[in-house]
Amino acid sequence: MAITVGDKAPLFTLFETRDHTISLQDYAAKKNVLLLFFPLAFTSTCTKELCCVRDDIGKYNNESTEVIGISVDSVYTLKKYKEEQHFNYSLISDFNREVSEKYETIYDSFTPMGMKGVSKRSAFIIDKKGIVQYAEVLDNAGEIPDFAQIDKILAELQ
Repeated sequence: MAITVGDKAPLFTLFETRDHTISLQDYAAKKNVLLLFFPLAFTSTCTKELCCVRDDIGKYNNESTEVIGISVDSVYTLKKYKEEQHFNYSLISDFNREVSEKYETIYDSFTPMGMKGVSKRSAFIIDKKGIVQYAEVLDNAGEIPDFAQIDKILAELQ
């Protein structure tokens, strides 16, 4: 069953680097989280989406909200991607696809290459109590989340 508004967000702990993990529970009672699943680093739509967040980071990473990007890429790929694109927020690796499966954001087959187990482009806002306040899972990887709606909900949560 898909994650919907009002659900308790599934908890996770994933690696950002070989030596550093990030846990959703780290933000409990402290910050809202904008969780962005994306299919693959270095692809055009992913770069466009994540660069838009980078360029408007003041709207997203602040005293009340933290942005976290998640993909099935390795920590090493994400480190290089973050460095090259100057991303100013965390990118974490769901290499084993456990979190993507918990959030039901995974393609059975990612066309045109027929890859299995790639995260769907998705956006979730999780409030300080761990409750999902926004959920958008896109089947078309060429689309980006509705950032106007995300902005509205984040403003309401501040």
